[in-house]
Amino acid sequence: MRKANPSPRTLARRFADQLGASPGRWLLQQRVLAARALLEETELSVETIAIRVGLSSAANLRRRFHAMVHTTPAAYRRSFGRSTGGTKSTS
Repeated sequence: MRKANPSPRTLARRFADQLGASPGRWLLQQRVLAARALLEETELSVETIAIRVGLSSAANLRRRFHAMVHTTPAAYRRSFGRSTGGTKSTS
């Protein structure tokens, strides 16, 4: 029986062939998608969201989020966050 034990380079290439992104890029995309969902559905702080999605800090989340979504987490939440009956600050 042959064991599936590809080299890291082969695994990364096959991963990219199947999913269209390197493993690291795919993971980052998943983390930003999770952050988007939390920004839309919760009132958690950006710092808390960053930790929950594995980006370690609010600054890192803001940088990665802006690079992928082309807006800030705060602006995204203002546009897509759930309405709380007018109690959210608009500033």
